[in-house]
Amino acid sequence: MAKARVAPDTEMPFLDHLEELRQRLFWIAGAIFVGVVVSFILLSQKRLDLVGLLATPIRPYLQNGSLVYTHPGTSFKIILNASIISGLLLATPVIGYQLWGFFAPALHAHEKRIIIPTLMGMVVLFLGGVALCYFVVLPFTLKFFHGFESASLRPMIEATEYFDFTFSMMLAFGLAFELPIAILLLSALGIINPALLTRYRRHAIVVCVVAAAFITPDASPTTLFALAGPLYFLFELGVVLSYAVTRKRRQREKEALLEEQRLEEERRARAQRAESQPREPRRLGVGA
Repeated sequence: MAKARVAPDTEMPFLDHLEELRQRLFWIAGAIFVGVVVSFILLSQKRLDLVGLLATPIRPYLQNGSLVYTHPGTSFKIILNASIISGLLLATPVIGYQLWGFFAPALHAHEKRIIIPTLMGMVVLFLGGVALCYFVVLPFTLKFFHGFESASLRPMIEATEYFDFTFSMMLAFGLAFELPIAILLLSALGIINPALLTRYRRHAIVVCVVAAAFITPDASPTTLFALAGPLYFLFELGVVLSYAVTRKRRQREKEALLEEQRLEEERRARAQRAESQPREPRRLGVGA
């Protein structure tokens, strides 16, 4: 039996919200499962050599050009972890569509106009952080570590430790690059403002360095400053976005206040006209 559609301006009952959330979570879980299965098939059958691609930065520092492993299930674990990450990326459009379908009815028109660019910005910044880590930071970090080796040491880099290190760094850089989006959302909610960010700009430099030290999986100064520099640049980008969002928010608040004042003046004018109109005196005994 088909459910009756609820009008857009009608509030949906709480149980209907739960039912819709359950259905959308089911679609999200299904999309992730399909993405992981497809990724596992492609990676396990060597149709997509993602493992080889991720091993490219470390290959120049290996004697035989390949990593070593000490457990029979290491290859399966690496393929499975890569499949989970690839499956999540493949399911991103479905996840975004389902979340948009659930939250869109509760958003105002100006919020809907800003949510799509914000989501696109999140994806671009995350991919930008991952790309910076893979193409710049990771090779430079490996070269820095390799410079401390000597003839008395023979490198035998274990595959699991290398890929865990690589995945952690890429995830750290991708999440750290979401800083402008966080500043944008906090500014839109009115929690922070550009004046506050500008006042503590010098403190932000120290916070970026400390945050980079906690986020990066290793303690090397190369990765620390390679992340702290972009973090501060993204902070300045967030300040610019905060200026734009705060100005628009204050403009909307001013327009709403003016509209409220106009409606109040109209109500007072109607009340004054009603009081100024002469009232017809009542007649006693009419219709008796």
